[in-house]
Amino acid sequence: MLLAPFLYQCRHQPEAIGLMETDRFLSYCDLLARAQSVAAGLQTLGIQPGQPVAIHLDRGIDAVIAVFGALLAGACYVPLDLKNPKPRLAFIIADAKVHAVLGLGEAPAWLDESLWLDINACSKEPPKPVETSADSLAAILYTSGSTGQPRGVALSHGAVASFALWAADLVALQDNDRIASSAPFFFDLSTFDLYAVLGAGASLYFVPSALSLSPARLSLWLKEQAIRGWYAVPSLLAFLAYKGNLAQTPLPCLRFLIFAGEVFPTPALIDLATKLPLTVLYNFFGPTETNVCCYWPVQREHLVADQSIPIGLPAADCELHLHVETGELWVRGTSLASGYWNQGRLQPFLNEEGWYPTGDRASLVDGEYRFHGRLGRMLKCSGYRVEPAEIEAAVNAMTGVRDCAVVGIDDPATGQRPALALALEPQVTLSEIRTALLRFLPSYMQPGRYIVLEELPRLPNGKLDYSQVRTLLEAQ
Repeated sequence: MLLAPFLYQCRHQPEAIGLMETDRFLSYCDLLARAQSVAAGLQTLGIQPGQPVAIHLDRGIDAVIAVFGALLAGACYVPLDLKNPKPRLAFIIADAKVHAVLGLGEAPAWLDESLWLDINACSKEPPKPVETSADSLAAILYTSGSTGQPRGVALSHGAVASFALWAADLVALQDNDRIASSAPFFFDLSTFDLYAVLGAGASLYFVPSALSLSPARLSLWLKEQAIRGWYAVPSLLAFLAYKGNLAQTPLPCLRFLIFAGEVFPTPALIDLATKLPLTVLYNFFGPTETNVCCYWPVQREHLVADQSIPIGLPAADCELHLHVETGELWVRGTSLASGYWNQGRLQPFLNEEGWYPTGDRASLVDGEYRFHGRLGRMLKCSGYRVEPAEIEAAVNAMTGVRDCAVVGIDDPATGQRPALALALEPQVTLSEIRTALLRFLPSYMQPGRYIVLEELPRLPNGKLDYSQVRTLLEAQ
């Protein structure tokens, strides 16, 4: 169901370029043939419709082949972040209860070999046709969880398709567009790249990973490839505006930019908007559970340096509601996830009124929604969702840790960074804690600041005083 627009493009422009990665490319018909081979390989293994299949590949052509192969077999895909420590990857494999893992070459040492399928070893036999409904699960995206472990967000075919069709229409995607792709497939931003772009018959150009650290080369790449659109995180776009030499490297082909995943500091957005005066800019907003529930077409004349930008209007046919007492943003609509995936089972997350409570505080001013931060403790770090409780659980499990607390510290480059306050036994050093955390948590969850205290500050009721912890860490 989700791949129906892509399959339409395969029939009507089979030789058009669908994917480009450095000097490698695949046409629509070649991509379909490779994906069908993977689908047949999964069916040979006995994979049944609806069963989870993990993707052990970095973003790029091979990962698209694997994802589309899983979907053509009727499975739902679980994209892995290969930069994650092995224990975290093993937890996701076990929690999702995947029935196969798609990758290249030999299986990693930590994985049960019986699950592994090398996508290059699949035969070219066509797969058996599979029916998928709008309610069938398409993907499970694991994010940081407040319970101390990663949590899977289960997205249906209908939910992803609803967003993709809306987004493609919003930016008027055309079959001659070249769209840059930098979002890992475990990010919900990737659903635009995979399903809106390829569903519209456009070409998806993967941004070389090294360019994210070299903005001048990145802007040159965007110009040389004649990129016409891009969906990226604000921190990367702000870096491009600041260090990308856009005055010397104009981007006349770039007709739209979409950003999401974290707050875009208004001064940085003003800088970007000034340097790209002909590019239409969009602010997308929403947690993974809603994909995108709000959007704001950036109005340059309304940007004020000391004011945050609006999150705008309801997106993708979403309905929005503000809780009267807390100002919490509630969402319902066809693009919402089906629920959380835990131990191979779906757990619905709507409240009694049928809404998803986002945990975000918002207001409605002059017909536009504005974001006022989180009600809870969740952080956004370079577009990644980070639950302090997951970091705290990893730290508290270490021998010699008496107490700990994680708070968010504002960072102009990444939005926020986790910071860690610790109370340690005398025989334990901070260096040992840092080293141990590298084995259990991905890089974006590593604390950017530490402080060791005799005792952590507490409120009169005995609970941790996170406000005082933040004050102490900010003073470091």
